[in-house]
Amino acid sequence: MNSFDVAIIGSGPAGASAAFELSKSGISTVIIEKETLPRYKTCGGGLVYRGRKTLPFDVSSAVEKEFYEVDTYFANTAIKVTSKRDQPIISMIMRDAFDNLIVEKAKENGVTLLQNHKVEDITFGDIQTIHTSEGDVKAKFIIAGDGALSPVAKMAGWQETRTIIPALEYEVEVPQADFERLSKNVRFDVDAIPYGYAWCFPKKNHLSIGVGVFVKNKEKMDLKKYYAEYLKVLGITEILSEDAHGFVIPVSPRTDTFVQKNVFLIGDSAGFADPIVAEGISNAIVSGILAAKSIIESKLDPDKAAKLYQEKLEQSILPEIKTGVIVAKFFYNKKALRNIIIKKYGQAFSDAMTDVFLGNRTYPKDYKASIRKRIKEAIF
Repeated sequence: MNSFDVAIIGSGPAGASAAFELSKSGISTVIIEKETLPRYKTCGGGLVYRGRKTLPFDVSSAVEKEFYEVDTYFANTAIKVTSKRDQPIISMIMRDAFDNLIVEKAKENGVTLLQNHKVEDITFGDIQTIHTSEGDVKAKFIIAGDGALSPVAKMAGWQETRTIIPALEYEVEVPQADFERLSKNVRFDVDAIPYGYAWCFPKKNHLSIGVGVFVKNKEKMDLKKYYAEYLKVLGITEILSEDAHGFVIPVSPRTDTFVQKNVFLIGDSAGFADPIVAEGISNAIVSGILAAKSIIESKLDPDKAAKLYQEKLEQSILPEIKTGVIVAKFFYNKKALRNIIIKKYGQAFSDAMTDVFLGNRTYPKDYKASIRKRIKEAIF
């Protein structure tokens, strides 16, 4: 039977980053992964610069393209804004290569990887026994980096309090002329789908194109229909191949706790994706590192580690996400009023969002006063 100080469920950016951080302190760590790495992972694959610079090693070998410009369009208007920076605002990755790179870095530091081990149940106690399809694993701490559906969170007793939204992405091969035309910039199209946006992310030799609804609403969306309409917006009339992937994204954090039964939730399992754009990789990395640091600093004391993790989240991720939840509701639900503001202040808004992507700023805490001020200035 395998026994470790910490067991990390899931080998995504959150779990792999936690493992790497733990490995630097000599804490015995295992990553339990249900598949064989590298494996395909549904994701737009846009790694913003703040996430890239958070990692303590170079990830350029997993980067397919870098973009120093981002275009944002607003459907059914003439509004288009472009932000430019000296750093790559968004780096395009395929998650199989990217996730595997971080895992390999952790393995170099002594982390154990158990592949093809599906977690089937957990017996909780001072020492946790994780029952997998390939046998039992024991650990004092569990870090759940098992994604939006998070079976581990359910096993540990969490009720669902996150806002979870649907998205649909296609990996698309198009004729060379279309690829050349569409591969120059990253593109977002706000309102290409109600209450959300569409995106076109150029990869090495194909496009990742998708649509998502980014606030909770009562309408049942036909995502395929909006995807087909978005292809027309992009001027794509011929598709050589396409591979569809539906997925969900938690765009608000859990409202109760992030630690119970000595299980620490990170990344999507905690609900840490950006509420406005649903970008989840950067906060996944940060939360994984914070959970690991909490365990390290506690000297493997469960109560102290849980307290430290909550404190670290409240000092970093949580304030920004809570503000983002409110801003997202206004941005997507108040379309007409938002467009009035964007028409006048669109470039400033785009530049501010770009600074968030770069890690140079966070969302303003005085968002209500800021929105009211912009409304008055735009109308009057």
